[in-house]
Parts: sequence; C-alpha cells; structure tokens
Amino acid sequence: MKAVLFDFDGTLADTLPICFYSFQKVFETFDNRKLTSLQVEELFGPSETGILHHHLLHPAKEEAIELFYHTYSDYHHEFVQEDKEINDLLRLLKSLHIKIGIFTGKGRRSLDISLEALQMEGLFDVIVSGDDVVNPKPDPEGLIKAINLLGVNKADSVFVGDSDADILAGKQAGVTTIGVNWLTDKQMHSFTENPHVIANNLEELKNLLKVNAL
Repeated sequence: MKAVLFDFDGTLADTLPICFYSFQKVFETFDNRKLTSLQVEELFGPSETGILHHHLLHPAKEEAIELFYHTYSDYHHEFVQEDKEINDLLRLLKSLHIKIGIFTGKGRRSLDISLEALQMEGLFDVIVSGDDVVNPKPDPEGLIKAINLLGVNKADSVFVGDSDADILAGKQAGVTTIGVNWLTDKQMHSFTENPHVIANNLEELKNLLKVNAL
C-alpha cells in the first residue's frame, strides 16, 4: 500500500453538525424554509456553492454563499472538536512514507476552515475538493485525479469513506474501499453499497492498513 485517500465530512472529522447548521441558517434566512438535517443531507453531492446555486430559491446567491461560510467559520468551534487519535493516525501514515490525501465533495473554502481549526493543515500530499471536479461523488473523477496527482497505482491505493457515494466512487475508480462507522450516531448504519471491508473504529482501520504494530 502506497496511498490512503480519505473522505472528510464524517470520516476525518465530525463536521456534519456544522454543515447542517450553516445550511439551515442560510435557507431559513433567505428562503424562509426550515430544513431538517435529513433534508440538508439529501442535498449533498455538489460543493456548498453548488448546492446553494441549485437549491436556494432566493436570487441573492452570492450573499447566501457568504452567509454560509461566515456561519461555518464563526460556529465551527462550537460544533466540531479536534480528534487527536485521527490526527495521530495521519501522522503515523506519513512517518511510514505512505502518501495520504483527501477527496471530498465539500468546497475548498470550508475545507480550509476545518483543516486549520482541527490542526490538520499541511498533513496531506494531495487534496481534491468539490471545487476541483466537474462531476461530484459518486462519480470517481476526483478520486482518479487524486491518485494521478500522487503518482501511485490504483492497486496500491485505498479510499476510506462513510457514505455509499464514497464506496461507489472508490469501486468505480478501481481502488479498495474501506467503509467507516465511527464519528457520530448517524454513522452507525449499514452501507447500501457494500465496501470491500468495514472499520468500526480506528484500531480496526490500523489493523486493516497493517500499521498497528509499527
């Protein structure tokens, strides 16, 4: 194994609550619509700007986008905590000269906010965000792009994610998929699209990656 690629929201960080809150604030402010977390989640796929351009009824799209990012930044510390064990895993992989990367549907602006807040800046060899692709997950475009940028073979790569879209993207890209169920109660579910393997906690992931004893 030469590369481990990760989804971000719900995989490397429990950022879904701040995502839900920020979208809910925007839709209530501009459209006077109160969306549940499930209704927000059903919009996921495109980046935040893509979601608001496609689903917000109010014509002031750019103002809405700015409100989203200001809310995401201002309340991030209230909703999201740094996970030391995840950060330690990332540093362990790097110390073993295994390349690590992110392939996420979230936009680069919100990703950068989270990376800075969670002390993850500079850890990754490649980052492909929702702003860097034409076709969002479950299309494998971004994952294939990340693998090519890393200069590794897909046979030597794995993709770790928490959603069916992650698993579908990984399978279509031809990489081994690891489904994870560890960050929130919402994530304790069965995948509709079966991953090659499932890790219910970080120790199981370390075992699967064969880095536990090193």
